[in-house]
Amino acid sequence: MDTPATYFHWGFILISVPNLIVIGGMIVLFAIALVAPFPHAEEGDDGSK
Repeated sequence: MDTPATYFHWGFILISVPNLIVIGGMIVLFAIALVAPFPHAEEGDDGSK
């Protein structure tokens, strides 16, 4: 906690590694949310959902 964070420098992008990890995790979670199936009710006898 007393030492400054390590920074990732790529072209004009300068971001701390902890922030890069958080942003990467949010992107992964968003991608999972896009492809994960939504729960749905079983189809009833009358064909309604």
